[in-house]
Amino acid sequence: MSEIPETASGVVWQSSPPGSIYDYIRVASFSLGPDGLVDQWSRRAVDLFGVTAEEARGRDPVDVFLPAGLRERGHRTVREILDGKEWTGLVPFRVPGENGPEGLAEVYVMPSETESGERAALCIVVDVRALRRIETDLAASQAIFGQSPFGFLLFGTDLTVKRANQRFATVFGGSADDHRGRTVHDYLTRSEADRMTEALRRVLETGEAVTDLQIVGAAPGARDRRHWSINLYRVHSGNGRPIGVAGLGIDVTRRHNAAREAASARRNLALLNEAGSRIGNSLDLEATARELLDVAVPGFCDLASVDLYQGLLTGDEAPPGRWGSSHDVGYGAGSAELRRVAFSSAVSDTPHRAAEDHGTGTGCCGPAAVEVGDVHRYPFNSPCAGALRTGRVRTVPGADGDLVQSTLVVPMVAQDTVVGLVQFSRAKGSEPFGERDRALAVELAARAAVCIDNARLYRREHERALILQRSLLPPGDPEAAGLDIACRYLPGTTATEVGGDWFDVIELPGHRTALVIGDVMGRGLRAAVAMGELRTAVRTLAQLDLEPAEVLSHLDEIARGLGAPIGAQQSRAQKNRGPELSEVYLATCVYAVYDPVTRRCTFANAGHLPPVLVGPGEEAVLLDVPPGMPLGVGGEPFEEVRIDLPEGALLALYTDGLVESRDHPLEEGLHAFRRALTGQERPLEDVCDRVLSRLDTGHGEDDIALLMARIRGLPGEAVGDWRLPREPRSVGRARELARAQLTSWGLDSLVDTVELLVSELVTNALRYGEGEIRLRLLRDRTLVCEVWDSGLVQPRRRRAQDTDEGGRGLQLVGLLSSSWGSRRTPRGKTVWFELALPDGESPAEPSVEQLLSMF
Repeated sequence: MSEIPETASGVVWQSSPPGSIYDYIRVASFSLGPDGLVDQWSRRAVDLFGVTAEEARGRDPVDVFLPAGLRERGHRTVREILDGKEWTGLVPFRVPGENGPEGLAEVYVMPSETESGERAALCIVVDVRALRRIETDLAASQAIFGQSPFGFLLFGTDLTVKRANQRFATVFGGSADDHRGRTVHDYLTRSEADRMTEALRRVLETGEAVTDLQIVGAAPGARDRRHWSINLYRVHSGNGRPIGVAGLGIDVTRRHNAAREAASARRNLALLNEAGSRIGNSLDLEATARELLDVAVPGFCDLASVDLYQGLLTGDEAPPGRWGSSHDVGYGAGSAELRRVAFSSAVSDTPHRAAEDHGTGTGCCGPAAVEVGDVHRYPFNSPCAGALRTGRVRTVPGADGDLVQSTLVVPMVAQDTVVGLVQFSRAKGSEPFGERDRALAVELAARAAVCIDNARLYRREHERALILQRSLLPPGDPEAAGLDIACRYLPGTTATEVGGDWFDVIELPGHRTALVIGDVMGRGLRAAVAMGELRTAVRTLAQLDLEPAEVLSHLDEIARGLGAPIGAQQSRAQKNRGPELSEVYLATCVYAVYDPVTRRCTFANAGHLPPVLVGPGEEAVLLDVPPGMPLGVGGEPFEEVRIDLPEGALLALYTDGLVESRDHPLEEGLHAFRRALTGQERPLEDVCDRVLSRLDTGHGEDDIALLMARIRGLPGEAVGDWRLPREPRSVGRARELARAQLTSWGLDSLVDTVELLVSELVTNALRYGEGEIRLRLLRDRTLVCEVWDSGLVQPRRRRAQDTDEGGRGLQLVGLLSSSWGSRRTPRGKTVWFELALPDGESPAEPSVEQLLSMF
């Protein structure tokens, strides 16, 4: 029945809208007249039995609808009904026709009277099959709604709860009936309730279902937040009219937590993968620390900082500290000095405060508590100092009113050595750190620590290698009499900046200069060590004033000695592997001696590329110097070549790294080198830069050494050269010549000393030498005096006995000169001494003690 509205005219009956309960029950009716025949036949009876009213009226229902076996009983029952007896029962029936379907009807028969007072009957018929379907549907609905393990709500069109199942009541308290009339605001926070209400309204209006609506809330009296997945769909009446919204809620907290854990694991793996690719790309300690924070912020935390031991940054040889030992942090004063090298924050307006303890009394500096670059200490009892001592992670909670929620204090440990400390912090409102986060923090810090330790070791080895390399190259800008010098050195191994190429400029007696360039086969520290040994040997041999070929012969023997069998020095491990040879040292070298007086240069070559000479206004040419065998091969003598060099010519010595690479052949590189040198009248430094910039050197494949010299011979007025006969008066003549020459040069302050020393050398040449005597004075940066004779016996300095009448001349020469010596020549020997030019002050006279030391 529908509602019964009140009107001015009274009560108006309205028919029930389609979809009422009667539509589901399928109630039909018909009536029997006094003769037991069908009198009236309703439309629902037409639908139920499939017989029209015309076909049914005036017929016996027993004969028409009942099976033959039930007809006798049916007639008896009809008679009883017409006698005024009510009857209710189940009556099988079949639709008329041969193959009409059979059914079962529940019939309620009520006696009635006609207008004439005769007995009749009214029959109410219900299709039993429809009733069974309704019962089944109700049972299924009750099972789904009442026995469901999920929360079930039915909202009316006003979005209030019309019905709740017991599962929902179990979670939110009370009985199922207690929840009638409530709204979602009675269960959820305002924001979540508004979202739910909006979803309910949208489903009710559009009919589109909502699946997996994620709602977060808490059950009454519970603190933990729960996650529910809500499914909403609109419910309709039989005629399709919306009557509400059904809601099914599933607790997915565990699934959410599992998904969060999986997401956290994926995030951690992604962070580790990113850390592997981004941390340690450079061998710089500070850059490595910044790379760590670039990975961690904001992917892992909101704020982070890195502190490294100050000793590690300053190159202290001692390891920063082994965790668990007492020397990694100081006693009482707290930790050793650390420097803040990196800080990063994903939080805007991060406060940079002075060091404080977060209000916890821990004395631990937070990530933003120390400025980058500051050197500081952690108090002894602070978590940070404790983490440094023990090598274990500490968790420091944030203080009330602080930006930081919590901080992970993680020591950076590499090979049981603590190199520093990293702090990861999350701001309030972020997810707190968990065990997975602690493990990830340790892994990130460990990876960075290994890279920082590698950088520390590299820095130490790199500095040592640089010290070695620089000690093996000429200091500063080399200078030589009669030469302008420029040089370049580029190591092929950029990681260590050391290699096997070398060059040298060695001053020789008589203002001569030895120009050396060499190349030890190989690269790196081993080649540099071998180069250093050979360079030292070259300098030693050069001081003996040997001829270039002799120098290379001695170098060859030294190089072969470096490649001798290990023998008795072989280690036990090597002996177990059998006899071995040490590194075989092979090297190439050009040794040239330049005389600025004659502008003659004597070359000897040991397997090296030929020098290049560029005459004034001429093209560059390769000098025809026999190459010889490399040093270390042995068995072959070396040849010498003497070449007179024109004034202003350019002489270039170089290594193969300058002209040879895998991209082009050697001949092409030599041609390009000569072309780059031709017509270069500019300063030598500019020439060096131009050559290196124009040539395709392929730097990084091999070492490069370049030594250039522009020929500037000593002018004639700077040379005094005389020949003296072998007779006693030549001593006085030598003094006169020396005095006159010094006077013309304006070196009067040196006259007395030079006269005395020249007299001693000429006297010795007359007494112990042979043949003609030659006296030569050279003035350049110093004054050199040379006395030549044909004798082969070289003088040596010795201490004269008290009873000796002579033998003190060379002692006097050594006392009054800055240096002296002797060397062999192709036709005898030369004895020389050198004096510094006066700087405006009178030269210091020898003391009495120095003079007495000769006696």
